[in-house]
Amino acid sequence: MDIKCFTSAPDKVIRLKDFDPSFTDGFRNKEEAKEKLENDIQEMSRLQDILYASSKYGLLLVFQAMDAAGKDGTIKHVMSGINPQGCEVYSFKSPSNEELDHDYLWRCMKRVPEKGRIGIFNRSYYEEVLVVRVHPELLSYQNLPNPKYNDDFWNNRFEDINNYEKYLVRNGIIVLKFFLNVSKDEQKKRFLERINNEDKNWKFSSADAKERKYWDDYQLAYEIMFNKTNTKYAPWHIIPADKKWFTRAAVSEIIVKTLKELSLEYPKVSKEHKEELQTIKKMLEEE
Repeated sequence: MDIKCFTSAPDKVIRLKDFDPSFTDGFRNKEEAKEKLENDIQEMSRLQDILYASSKYGLLLVFQAMDAAGKDGTIKHVMSGINPQGCEVYSFKSPSNEELDHDYLWRCMKRVPEKGRIGIFNRSYYEEVLVVRVHPELLSYQNLPNPKYNDDFWNNRFEDINNYEKYLVRNGIIVLKFFLNVSKDEQKKRFLERINNEDKNWKFSSADAKERKYWDDYQLAYEIMFNKTNTKYAPWHIIPADKKWFTRAAVSEIIVKTLKELSLEYPKVSKEHKEELQTIKKMLEEE
């Protein structure tokens, strides 16, 4: 799989119309993609074990998408083989009163994974330049000083985010950002499935339908965000999401490739430690 087709160079303008939500990169069917995903999961499990043991890097996976794009399912399937001791998932919904009393990055900052671990953000601080930009009235709850919600305001937020991600990468926290790119027609289909299937009714609310009316506003907000925060150290990966089986295979490919590029190794033990282990081994064998 050529993952370059899911990214753009930082100096290149990103337009969502250039990315096909139904793209499947040559996979002939769901079974082929599922087999690849299973192989990637095994490799990811092996690499996670070394990541945990070496404790040199941490991995932060950021997922953003329109409603019904498949974030939950992607996280569930791609991370199914990961040791839960080394992985944590956080879903960021509407901020609480405590979170509103802090700066907008605070609630995500305290959830950044430790070195050796994988952290997953289901939505993130990027909501502050997406949903808040589409609904600027939400900024009134943040009680900001001298609020002027003009281009400078949003550019300052983009600068804050870029600087924060650069800080994380410089300190060993690798940031992988995924946008699951679902089409408007596919979203409609999935909404209807949630309504028609009683077991999925809980996943749908009137708020989802209301937000769909702002589809074009969100697409514009996403494009602006991509072009302001697609950096060399923390690039965006725009993943086709109309075929869930392909989405999962593409995300797993990128994670595995990223972990391999870290050239991870198990910690080396000293000569003294090895001699101590042999002494303990002899003692145990003689019991």
